[in-house]
Amino acid sequence: MSNPVATDTATNTNPTVNQSAATVAATASATARALVYRRARTISVIGTFGVLVLACLYMAQSLLLPVVLAFLLSLVFSPLVRVLAKFRIPRVLSAFAIVLTLSTSVIAGIYGLSGPVSGWIDDAPRIEERLRLRLADLSEPLDKLRAAQQQVAEATDQDNGNQDVQKVVVTEPNLISQAAHGAPDILAGIAMTLVLLLFVLSAGDLVYEKLVRALPTFGDRRKGLRIAHDVEREVSRYLATITLINFGLGIVIGSLMAIIGLPNPVLWGIAAAVLNYVPILGALSGIAIVAVVGLVSMQATSEALLAPALYFACTALEGQIITPALVGNRLRINSIAIILTVAFWGWMWGVIGFLVAVPLLIVTRVIANHVDGLGGLRELLGPHNTGNGNSPDRSLPAKAPVSS
Repeated sequence: MSNPVATDTATNTNPTVNQSAATVAATASATARALVYRRARTISVIGTFGVLVLACLYMAQSLLLPVVLAFLLSLVFSPLVRVLAKFRIPRVLSAFAIVLTLSTSVIAGIYGLSGPVSGWIDDAPRIEERLRLRLADLSEPLDKLRAAQQQVAEATDQDNGNQDVQKVVVTEPNLISQAAHGAPDILAGIAMTLVLLLFVLSAGDLVYEKLVRALPTFGDRRKGLRIAHDVEREVSRYLATITLINFGLGIVIGSLMAIIGLPNPVLWGIAAAVLNYVPILGALSGIAIVAVVGLVSMQATSEALLAPALYFACTALEGQIITPALVGNRLRINSIAIILTVAFWGWMWGVIGFLVAVPLLIVTRVIANHVDGLGGLRELLGPHNTGNGNSPDRSLPAKAPVSS
């Protein structure tokens, strides 16, 4: 015989259990949906913020470029000002001397290069004609394409017949007019950079103290001061070393171009020194430019190819032997990160973006080394590992250095 009490108890308990299970399932489902919505909202906020930051970087480049250049130059010359201060030389006097030297160098460089550059611009039609003649063997497919285009144009004109169609020809400004139009902005940017550099160097460690005091805790202040000093040390060491190397490379390439008879060797030496600040792309651009100049200037094709061959040999020797020996191999950044960084800042800020890309990448890497929450970024910028994971990527150009 069944127990009526047990039957009633089971009958009264099962609905309660079912209701509790349903409540738990509904709560879990609501929590999961809330988590998904929260993640989607976070991603949308971060994406919107990133787009706004990119837009600000692009739109405010006329303001940000002088500030970034002054910041990087201050990192280079701050150790020198600090050393001179130990010999009781006022910071203001040291800063003024440095800025005056830089201003004189910029003016002398612009004046010295204005003659050769204007000469090449004036001779542009003749250079184009000579280059076309030298590349005549490669122009046959282009000639066929032009002939086809001409036939299409003639057929279009015949279809138009007697229709009176007014043709509008849009002419683009030449290089000289473009340079004249952008010269005031360039000069204003240079002047702002030098003035800001003067004040930053004169202030000395006051800038660091202000930044550190803005941090909330004592531990954060110590870490911030350590990061600031490491950034200054590594960027100044890198830029000073690379500047000396590029100066020597420019002298060697300019001398070799003079020996083989390439016109305006001083111009190509300076161009080699400036382009070498851009990893990989700078050397390739220099080789291409010298190759075109050689084809235009030299009589024989073998002589024309000698200039880019010498340029390539010098940059290969510098990138694979000299720079690694002087810069060192204490910290390296993987080549993919360098190429992407150079491409991004070049797209964002043009020529100046190419020049400041690697120093900004070094600053980012040094900050990532000290901040625990940036471990993913530190791993992303780190070098490729081979074998046991302890040896660095030897394929990386040596200009992608450096940290403590």
